[in-house]
Amino acid sequence: MVTLVVATTADPASIGPSSSLLSMPGWLPGPSFEGIISFSNGGVRLLQHDKSIVVEDNLDIRWEQATKEVVDNVIFLSKHTAVSNRPALTIHPIGIPHLKEGDVPPQGGRPGWAAPPDPRMGPWIRLLRKIAESRGLTPEFEITMEATHHGPITSKPTMFLEIGSTAEYWKRQDAAQAMAQLVWEGLGLGDGVAVGNWCSESDKKKVLLGIGGGHYVPRHMDLILKDEVWVGHLLSGYSLPMDEPVNSKSLGDATNIGGTWKDAIRVAYGATTAAFPGGEILAHLDQKSFKSWQKSAIVAFLSEESIKIGKPNDFKYS
Repeated sequence: MVTLVVATTADPASIGPSSSLLSMPGWLPGPSFEGIISFSNGGVRLLQHDKSIVVEDNLDIRWEQATKEVVDNVIFLSKHTAVSNRPALTIHPIGIPHLKEGDVPPQGGRPGWAAPPDPRMGPWIRLLRKIAESRGLTPEFEITMEATHHGPITSKPTMFLEIGSTAEYWKRQDAAQAMAQLVWEGLGLGDGVAVGNWCSESDKKKVLLGIGGGHYVPRHMDLILKDEVWVGHLLSGYSLPMDEPVNSKSLGDATNIGGTWKDAIRVAYGATTAAFPGGEILAHLDQKSFKSWQKSAIVAFLSEESIKIGKPNDFKYS
């Protein structure tokens, strides 16, 4: 099985880390297909194309068909944009589970879809924090996860590694080198030990499914930055559209609250479960981000779906 690391020459925050990674030892030219070139290093395949990072759908399936190699997971290198323009190094799962059929995805993907989240995300955000600190990138750069968003469509466990948030930082060589080091160490290249491989036989199986909060999921990050917390999908408030009922008696009744929020939770939970076979998926709610009626409805729906709710102490191991 192989890991695909995907970069695009159209994005300096993508080709920068890719070039830094290729400067490390062990890379060999790999097969080209559909105008995409590749490089090989052990069980890693680095792909480079020239299109937007969010439009090349089904690269995992297409690689398998072209090479007969089975893809284990997919990692995309990309730029990050933010209204704040704050420099940041981020990791996030992908999907747009809150959109309904007929909606036009703003940044790739398919309405109602979410890729399985890469189980490495939790261990890697903690590793990224250490790498950034050792390279003197903090506190200038914020190290954080982002909520689930955008495409492209994939079927295998997937994550995005991003450099933000303006052209000045997309081109920063020190940021590119930090991201390259993350991939190098995280995948165990150069005879290292890979970081964050999921094992269903482990006795540490608690997986955080984030529900609510802002795009940078601060309440969930409080737990994620602690050792041994696994991370699944992270649904921010904008991925949980809820129609406030006109009748006050319906407040908190999940069956009477419209919107695609229930679909988003179902899809995110299903994709997270698929990514962590044997895992104990616990929904962690950003309690203060919800109005009381929203929280009541979500709690009721989670109960109906037999999705366990985890409080901070529930993610600790005795």
